[in-house]
Amino acid sequence: MGATLTYHGQSTFLVETGGGRTIYIDPWLQANPVCPEELKSPRKADLICLTHGHGDHTGDIMAVFNENPCPVAGHMDLVRALGRAHEALKDHLTPVGKGGTVDLGGIQLTMTHAIHGSSYGPDGVYAGEPCGLILTFEDGKRIYHAGDTCLFSDMKLIGELWEPDLCFLPIGDRATMGPAHAAIAVSYLNAKRVVPVHHSSLPFLTGKPEDFAAEVAKRSPDTEVITLKPGETVSV
Repeated sequence: MGATLTYHGQSTFLVETGGGRTIYIDPWLQANPVCPEELKSPRKADLICLTHGHGDHTGDIMAVFNENPCPVAGHMDLVRALGRAHEALKDHLTPVGKGGTVDLGGIQLTMTHAIHGSSYGPDGVYAGEPCGLILTFEDGKRIYHAGDTCLFSDMKLIGELWEPDLCFLPIGDRATMGPAHAAIAVSYLNAKRVVPVHHSSLPFLTGKPEDFAAEVAKRSPDTEVITLKPGETVSV
């Protein structure tokens, strides 16, 4: 059952669950330079999940929402900022705090720690703390999307508490951890399968998937590294 996730580039995924739900994680479509043209038009979704407020993670919230008004879930301060910016969202916001879990129609969303920044909109208004996401699907399969973050030792707790079946970790460097630190994160999480994200989209993101794969092979040789091109899918 599980879910199939289609990579749109950067950190954006379209998730189609075995129970028939459609979810966007960090929707950035139109301005995303590596998003395939056929994926730039938003799909009708049942849920939007956000890790933080930066434009390369929230740029197409309203485009997705306008296809089908649906819950928009994220850190409590981020969704408050969204509600102030977009009147239409006010009755559809699902605020969650770090460590908290909410049931969204048979799918559980848990917010985890991340270390980065978070602002929203052209004026860069405060948008709460950045987060990672745990999504537990209808059959119990579970993913961890780390959002934008550096390496932090409490990733060990995320691995112990949630035992994710599939992890998504940023590797681009400068704005997040790079390949070497992301490989340490793999070992902290005791990850079975991992997909590198937040790379190869903007010139200053210099971390390369092949370097990440090489580092993981040295530290965690039993972990499967799955490098996706935008438009490709992975299942859990």
